[in-house]
Amino acid sequence: MSGYRAHGPGPGDVADGLLTMLVVAGLCLIAAGYGRGVHEVWTRRGPGRVVPGRRVGAFAGGLLVALAADQGPLHRLAESSFAGHMAQHMLFALVAGPLLAAGAAGLPLTLAAPRSLRRQLARVRAARPVRWLRRPTRYALLAGAGQTLVLWLWHLPGPYVAAVDHPVVHTAEHLSLVAAAWLLWAPVLGAAGHRTPAPVSVLLLVGTMLPASALGAALTFAPEPVYPARVLGPDPLADQQLAGLLMWAPMDLVVLVATLAIFLNWLLQLNRERPDRLVAACPGRPPKPAATGTTTEGTVR
Repeated sequence: MSGYRAHGPGPGDVADGLLTMLVVAGLCLIAAGYGRGVHEVWTRRGPGRVVPGRRVGAFAGGLLVALAADQGPLHRLAESSFAGHMAQHMLFALVAGPLLAAGAAGLPLTLAAPRSLRRQLARVRAARPVRWLRRPTRYALLAGAGQTLVLWLWHLPGPYVAAVDHPVVHTAEHLSLVAAAWLLWAPVLGAAGHRTPAPVSVLLLVGTMLPASALGAALTFAPEPVYPARVLGPDPLADQQLAGLLMWAPMDLVVLVATLAIFLNWLLQLNRERPDRLVAACPGRPPKPAATGTTTEGTVR
């Protein structure tokens, strides 16, 4: 049982090789397009302007993490362990996705596209349904629902076994996990003009964490394996329980740290912009004296 491989030798190896080449080529194409777009922005506005260097580094890191999780040593561990497979999924959802979102790739990739495609994209963005969808709060709600749906779908026994048995489905599983995480974190970590308000971001992350935690808890405390023994490790129940913990604990930790950082940053921003609100909220501190002079006169009038 410990020697089990998700895709057995023979034609599956050929399919794996072709899919690996396609995945690597796709990532290289995305990286090249992003780099071309950033180069064009920096040529027009100056190095580090509009798309700061930290965002470029985040996007490059996201691509590298996605590639390493899909093709590195962890991939070989996932061939014989559900826990290894879950570790892959958490790298996609909690590392690669947020880093890609922090890269704010919308503008660079748009600039890298051919002129005709850019015109078509502009027409699509101007359409009324798309304008309705692009509003940050509505987009965030749909992204959160999409993340929950993708995470639960691929960890149901039927779809998970199909992904294990068929390389094409396996690749679709990984791509959808990265894409869903990218879309989820985009309104939280993306370009400032497209971010949701801080309270909405907190609710979004917590709201998506709870269903994922419930799924992890269900896998951890299940009295018997819910997947066929052939897709689990040498000790099926222990492998499933470890996989549930790998989903449960990292998801809660990352989301709680992120929400705390967002909340504290929001409080600091309020203190900079409207300090009177925070002073009034503190019962032990006297309010600031009212302004005098022309400001007071203008207020009275």
